[in-house]
Amino acid sequence: MDPFSDEMKDDMNAGAQPTDGPRPSKRRGALATLPTGLYLVATPIGNLGDLSPRAIDILDAADIIACEDTRVTGKLLKHHGVETPMVPYHDHSSSRARIGIIERLKSGKAVALVSDAGTPLISDPGYRLVRDTIDADIHVTAAPGPSSPMTALVLSGLPTDRFLFAGYLPTKDKARRDTLSEFASLQATLIFLESPKRLAASISAMADVLGDRPAAVAREMTKLHEQVRRGGLRDLKEVYANIPAPRGEAVVVIGPLDDANTTIVDLDSILADALEIMSVRDAAETVATATGLARKKVYARALVLGRSQPSLS
Repeated sequence: MDPFSDEMKDDMNAGAQPTDGPRPSKRRGALATLPTGLYLVATPIGNLGDLSPRAIDILDAADIIACEDTRVTGKLLKHHGVETPMVPYHDHSSSRARIGIIERLKSGKAVALVSDAGTPLISDPGYRLVRDTIDADIHVTAAPGPSSPMTALVLSGLPTDRFLFAGYLPTKDKARRDTLSEFASLQATLIFLESPKRLAASISAMADVLGDRPAAVAREMTKLHEQVRRGGLRDLKEVYANIPAPRGEAVVVIGPLDDANTTIVDLDSILADALEIMSVRDAAETVATATGLARKKVYARALVLGRSQPSLS
């Protein structure tokens, strides 16, 4: 019985069907064979030349490549002369797709896992597949390489000794601000991904919740029109509020909380926003956590600002 489901086969819009026999390499100097296992292969985030020689060899020698979008990966493979069959594996894949790949591995095959760009599993599908592969006692290894969060971090000019990658923020404003509040007191550089349409709103929330910390917005990294815009969050808030949504996803890197940050937080502005939707007590607690300021100081100021508002408690 073929371990790949009909659903997976129907969606294989690029590359040949997987076969049970050995697939001879068509690239000169490529690996003759690849040991059984799951290979996590990092792919370029922009510049096709960033695919490493080892990654190319693995992709060529694998029996199958599991990828988010066969059209995207197909272009990369064609550029490097790789003809390995592909099968889609993405956020919307059913559990049958994962089971099919595991069965393939159990039968002795080598499977390469790639995302559309960057390192697999970093804000991309793959965690459950890796976990199940490990649970099945099958070898898992990686061909490391490009990663947009790491590239943005080293280009930002901000501290790199301690950082937190938090992926995408929630799309709704309140949830977005609540999430930012959870990270506000961390003594670490913060890294977020954001879509072009939500970038301005997210940076506005970051400036309001985190204060005027140093930050950088990186786009089109490794490409011809690479851009890293650096400045305080307030300045970046103004910039992105007055320009059209930029092209391509962005990585936002924000400097850690320190004494300099806390002294320039516009406490009244942040409290005023919080008091529109919270009681004085809740607003003071939320803002104190977000800014790192003393709770007594924040509560006292919240009482002053909240006198003209109806109580929500």
